[in-house]
Amino acid sequence: MAGLPPRTRMLGLDVGERRIGVAVSEGRIAVPLMIVEHRSRAEDLERVATIAREQEAGLVVVGLPLLMSGDEGEQARRTRRFGDALARRVAVPVTYQDERFTTVQATEAVTAMPTRKRRRMRVDDHAAAVILQAYIDEQAMRPVRERAT
Repeated sequence: MAGLPPRTRMLGLDVGERRIGVAVSEGRIAVPLMIVEHRSRAEDLERVATIAREQEAGLVVVGLPLLMSGDEGEQARRTRRFGDALARRVAVPVTYQDERFTTVQATEAVTAMPTRKRRRMRVDDHAAAVILQAYIDEQAMRPVRERAT
């Protein structure tokens, strides 16, 4: 990844109103890690900061729920406030990744799971993995795009 040492562990977050999906990557592949159930903003921030420290993350990628127009709506502003507050609690960079369509992709990824309840519960961490994977793929393509110009 651009500007990061190779094999940097990254944390991906899908910040929702009821849950925060968490994914992790140590290279080219993002995998779902866990789901944090919402309690309070302060508790959520501390729990996610603890996970980042435990996972020894060198970067946190937060999914930004942009409007279809690409503009930031109220949900994106709330998510950015959460990410900015998280950045003040962890000693690693926090960046944002467009998360449009990630829930659809994550839902498709867990369709093979055996029960509806399990599928519904597992979408959040899979969405975080889709967000993180999109970031990884974008960063991997960056040198190719820069060479082409």
